[in-house]
Amino acid sequence: MSRFFRGGSESETDDEIISSNEESTEDEISEEISEDETTAKPVSGAAAKSRFLKDVSDSEESDSDEKREVKSAKDKKLDALGLSVKTIENAKKINEWVAIQNEFEKLNKIVSKPLGTFGIPPQAKALNSMKNKIKKIIRQFEEEVNKWRQSLTKKNNELYANEIHDEEGFEQVGKGNKPIEYTSENLFKKLREIMEARGKKNTDRLEQIKILQKLLSVAATPYQKIRVLLALIPAQFDYNPSMSNYMNVDMWKSTQEEINQLLTILETNTQFIIREYVEEEVEDKEPVIEPGQTFAIRGSIVSFIDRLDDEFIKSLQNIDPHTTDYVDRLKDETELYASILRGQIHFEKNELNESTSRVVMRRLEHLYYKPDQVIQTVENTVNQLYPSGLISSITPPEITQDSLVLIRALCVYLYKNGESLLRTRAMLCHIYHHALHNRFYTARDMLLMSHLQDNIQLSDVGTQILHNRTMVQVGLCAFREGMIKEAQSCLQEICGTGRVKELLAQGLQIQKYSQLPPEQEKLDRQRQLPFHMHINLELLECAYLTCSMLLEIPAMAAAGSNPEARKKVISKPFRRMLDYNERQVFSGPPENTRDHIMGAAKALAAGEWQKCQELISAIKIWDLMPETQKIKDMLNRKIQEEGLRTYLFTYSSYYTTFGLEQLSTMFSLPLNTVTSIVSKMIWNEELAASLDQINNVVVLHRVEPTKVQQLSLMFAEKAFSFVEANERTLEQKQLSGQNQRDQQRQKGQANQQQNTEKRTMYQKRDGQQQRGRNNFNSVLGNSVRGRAQQNRYRS
Repeated sequence: MSRFFRGGSESETDDEIISSNEESTEDEISEEISEDETTAKPVSGAAAKSRFLKDVSDSEESDSDEKREVKSAKDKKLDALGLSVKTIENAKKINEWVAIQNEFEKLNKIVSKPLGTFGIPPQAKALNSMKNKIKKIIRQFEEEVNKWRQSLTKKNNELYANEIHDEEGFEQVGKGNKPIEYTSENLFKKLREIMEARGKKNTDRLEQIKILQKLLSVAATPYQKIRVLLALIPAQFDYNPSMSNYMNVDMWKSTQEEINQLLTILETNTQFIIREYVEEEVEDKEPVIEPGQTFAIRGSIVSFIDRLDDEFIKSLQNIDPHTTDYVDRLKDETELYASILRGQIHFEKNELNESTSRVVMRRLEHLYYKPDQVIQTVENTVNQLYPSGLISSITPPEITQDSLVLIRALCVYLYKNGESLLRTRAMLCHIYHHALHNRFYTARDMLLMSHLQDNIQLSDVGTQILHNRTMVQVGLCAFREGMIKEAQSCLQEICGTGRVKELLAQGLQIQKYSQLPPEQEKLDRQRQLPFHMHINLELLECAYLTCSMLLEIPAMAAAGSNPEARKKVISKPFRRMLDYNERQVFSGPPENTRDHIMGAAKALAAGEWQKCQELISAIKIWDLMPETQKIKDMLNRKIQEEGLRTYLFTYSSYYTTFGLEQLSTMFSLPLNTVTSIVSKMIWNEELAASLDQINNVVVLHRVEPTKVQQLSLMFAEKAFSFVEANERTLEQKQLSGQNQRDQQRQKGQANQQQNTEKRTMYQKRDGQQQRGRNNFNSVLGNSVRGRAQQNRYRS
């Protein structure tokens, strides 16, 4: 060390030399010095100094090009963490699990040190902030994120299609590198092994499917094929356990073919029948069946059909409806419908009533929202897909050509044989179908007689959604038939809430000040209907606002300046939009449907019914309705009639008489129509006037109601609304307290029996002790006690 200091320059210090990035360490330098002392000749101090300085200068020149980087303890630990994570990722790619284990232990040691230097925030706060940031960013790039999710789903679904065909040239081996053979002799043994491994952790689902497919290919008897298919079909359904992603399309088609194959085997071999509840089942051997007997196998074909239908709907929910993939996927519905119909015929033949009801409901749900032409095309196509010898007793071929008769046959079967939920859904589907085909009075009568609207809030969410869709369709049917008041009352329950998307299961509306839990949001997304079943929301809103306009404008004109009368609101959304439009400083030309209707409403209120007609007819959404010109003519006629009513309400206080012919000319209406409208207004006490048929005029009477009459009318209206609210509350209490009354009734019957026994015992004792008592008093006392008991039970 002394020689080291003697050879160094005076300006250099020990710390500077040690901190330099020389390639040699102190040990190497000491070894070089020892070698010089033993081998080299003695040199003078100057020579030694110059030689040492030469080395130092070279090292300084080499180190001058590299800049030292000083890192804090926090940065060093973060670099160590990143290095460990990177090492683990690289080792994972080559399956180096020893290195992964070592690095993981090293990672835990680094993390176990005090966490203050890492700056890790509290977990809950960081998680919530990250969630909010991610949601905010996703809203800005919603379309791109959806496209990425769909592409990711496609890649995951294509995994099965790629892996299932990559086995050519490979042979599966077991213990001892012996090839595994699959034959009909060891079929039951291999099948039992697969069934025991099903559902366990680290079970390769794809491998199980491959083995079952091999077993199906070597199955020799119908019983073996049935047993393998009963295991293969659920294994394919369980391959993708996620509820958000849909089943691979190729796997779905393969599963459908296997279900059809299972039905074919059962149709050919009638000695076998599949039931959900079987007491005894022969395992691992071929059963011996005597002629004329049937052998039951545990299984559920109807659950296979239900799951197949659910996976099809789930795929339509996740595929972008504006692409060709959606149309291609929708073409598979015909084959699915054929499988459903084939399952229905099988259940009818074997008298499985519960399964028949479930499959008939599935069939009805694929038909009720379609027009007649589409239903007939589907039925004709399906008749060619399954064997010709299969005939359904519920829907024979002669009734499938008429959609009205077909839907009625399916619904009547469910009315008679289905459970309560299926009967309710069948009734809603039946009403929906009638309303879709403009049979308003039939749909209305069925809805009123069924009383579904009274207890629908007690049903499940899916049935409530179907009820909302039915009510909307009934309202649209009334609108197409020109019944404005009925249409508005039907659509008010759905459109007046501001949550039309959610109530019809056609999307989720992001509320401004509320946030759904992730579980609830996930369930709501699973209930969404496929795009081809949607009701056009813009058309629905247009019809609702148009009906509200035709009812609200005359009502506002009739109210006049009376503040109490103006409080009566028919449609709150329409009033809110109209008030907002009137507060605008500048109103430009209409750009959307709402602008057209608001402009038409103001024109109708001002008496410009021609302008109102032009604005309503200019709405392009009417083209989506059948018979568009008929609907526009109906709306023009309604605008003329309501324009006349609005005119009479507005100017009746300024005139003494109105000429009927003049009114007919002003509003381009026939004289009979004007006379009918005025007479109806007089009869309903909306207009204080009388008809002078000799002079053909309307004589107006200036009859102002007194203050007492106004208060009486207000009192009567409030009392009527109070009575209605009480009746609704009483109905809800009666429904909720039905179970309690049943329990109290049973308890009262038990108490009555005990009291009867006690009374009999007391009567015997009194008869023995007091035989000389007056009989009249005994009878009187018994009657009093009996009445007291009855009053207590009654209360």
